Amino acid sequence: MLDFGLKAPLAGEPAEWRVSEGLVSYETALADMEARAAAVAEGQAPELVWLLEHPPLYTAGTGARAAEVIDARFPVYQAGRGGQMTYHGPGQRVVYLMLDLKRRRPDLRAYVATLEEWIIRTLASFNVRGERREDRVGVWVRRPELSAAREDKIAAIGIRVKRWVSLHGIAINVDPDLSHFAGIVPCGVREQNYGVTSLVDLGLPVTMEDVDVALKAEFEARFGRAEPETVIDRPDRAVQRA
Repeated sequence: MLDFGLKAPLAGEPAEWRVSEGLVSYETALADMEARAAAVAEGQAPELVWLLEHPPLYTAGTGARAAEVIDARFPVYQAGRGGQMTYHGPGQRVVYLMLDLKRRRPDLRAYVATLEEWIIRTLASFNVRGERREDRVGVWVRRPELSAAREDKIAAIGIRVKRWVSLHGIAINVDPDLSHFAGIVPCGVREQNYGVTSLVDLGLPVTMEDVDVALKAEFEARFGRAEPETVIDRPDRAVQRA
């Protein structure tokens, strides 16, 4: 039985909940994550859950291979997280988590399982049945209307842990340009029966704000309190959509 017990101690301060408007460059995100994770590890800053969107780009995890880049139509970044190739872009809700797992529970398997459950419960808010797979990372949905064996990936997970503080996190496809995934082998999955989808692709008129509300409610159910006031950033103005 999977264990999702990763709530912070009752005496712990709530995680900061930050939502960035516009598009955040990947370089900015990596630098800010590293700095905040170090501060969390030193006890100098509260945990952070950071919701954002990136301009179109590909990221390579520690298990990625060069052959998984089919058409480098967007910049390719070395992410330093686990996993393989992933696409990020407008219309995709990326969530980076800097959580103190040593204080919560130093168990990576439980952490990943809880991230999966967080995504699955968030999708369920929109009547979407997300499922985990033992042989594939991320969260998947069955597509019987396309074929009996068809399954599409709707959310990705990729993490790194430094001094027992987490970095990176999850990405949920709300309404990205799905054709952008064709430039890579997403997460190393090549089989024809497996593709990618999004909430809007599934026929749901869901906005990013709708997803954010569900994410916060389900985060608190699984991880504990987050700041009641959302902190709004104004990121890199020079970053443009494709």
